[in-house]
Amino acid sequence: MLNETKQSVLEKSMAWWNPGKTKQWQIDGVDLVIGKREGYYLYDMNGKELMDVHLNGGTYNLGHRNPEIISTLTRAMEEFDIGNHHFPSIARAKLAEQFSLCTPENLKYSIFSSGGGEAIDVAVKSARYATKRRKVISIEYAYHGHTGLAVSLGNERYSKPFLSEGNPDEFIHVPFNNLDAMEAALSSRDAACVIVETIPATYGFPLSKPGYLSSVKQMCERYGSLYIADEVQTGLMRTGKLWGFEHYGIEPDIFVTSKGLSGGIYPIGATIVNEKAGHWMNEDGFAHISTFGGAELGCIVAMKVLEISQRKEVVENVDYVARYLRSGLETIKTQYPDFFAGIRQLGVVMGLEFSHPEGAKHVMRTLYDNGVWAIYSMLDPKVLQFKPGLLLDKDYCDELLSRCELSIKQAAKNVFHHV
Repeated sequence: MLNETKQSVLEKSMAWWNPGKTKQWQIDGVDLVIGKREGYYLYDMNGKELMDVHLNGGTYNLGHRNPEIISTLTRAMEEFDIGNHHFPSIARAKLAEQFSLCTPENLKYSIFSSGGGEAIDVAVKSARYATKRRKVISIEYAYHGHTGLAVSLGNERYSKPFLSEGNPDEFIHVPFNNLDAMEAALSSRDAACVIVETIPATYGFPLSKPGYLSSVKQMCERYGSLYIADEVQTGLMRTGKLWGFEHYGIEPDIFVTSKGLSGGIYPIGATIVNEKAGHWMNEDGFAHISTFGGAELGCIVAMKVLEISQRKEVVENVDYVARYLRSGLETIKTQYPDFFAGIRQLGVVMGLEFSHPEGAKHVMRTLYDNGVWAIYSMLDPKVLQFKPGLLLDKDYCDELLSRCELSIKQAAKNVFHHV
């Protein structure tokens, strides 16, 4: 496309796009400029094939350029465009109705955004409206996006460069899985909400302790705060249920979905709120405006994503892939017990833990060399984010496990050779 060479793309990226990011990937040994992409494969501009188990945080749950999604969008473009956010819309109304059918009964309104960070901002604004409180509690080492409010909720790596840490009395960060710290933050009864990734992704997919999330929800109810579930990476059947919070018996007051909702084709995010949190729309429906939020083409794509994700055969396949890959990875783990330390998993949300403090970086490089793309956790580089798609078949899983076994063997050799 555009008659570019890989070298010219790298040069223009250094000069005009993002020099730091472009340079860092070269340092990390990932010399990738994506050209062709199809299904669960990526291809470098120079033709190198990569099995994709990064999926850009679940954006490509259903694969790259999924034919059903493309067909849906192509047909929609014959009649629709982005639409006008000021007015009622066929597509927005229908998608909102679909959400009402596949989310807990306590949730009512759907507010659409152009992406996950914006959707998080809407969630916090709605919680503040409902409670008339400003304080927001989030988890240390969390990640909720880079927009105005969302960036203040996450790790300082993302907020500090832009002077967006916020007032320390306004944005409170507590350790994950620590109920005492959570209650101490909530007990002053001045928090608008607690926001939690059901499984914190950028932190390396640590799983919550039994009863932790449900206890946090109960505390929110006790102290008058709202519970926001960030399901941007854990929603849409990735955990084996449509929404990750379903595993924990939680009915959030607000939850957010994005990434995979786009089908990897058209950006869209959604904030689903209960009646109290959404009542501002009865007072002033123009209080929040997003020109591209709920673009009609995006809504039509999102409806198809919801439909595919809930198909019986897809639900069964997620269960199969999760169990099959877990079994294969456990076998590999027994071969390298001093290096391959653990597997964090819920459905096809998986974090592979290594004993070396930067073990996942080493594994990422050898996987890349052997034709697999997976990324280390930015806030815990000993953990590899390993996120297979919903529609994989046995042959793909077998080839993936074969490449993983070789790559982990090579990484272990490299790590212990340098010790």
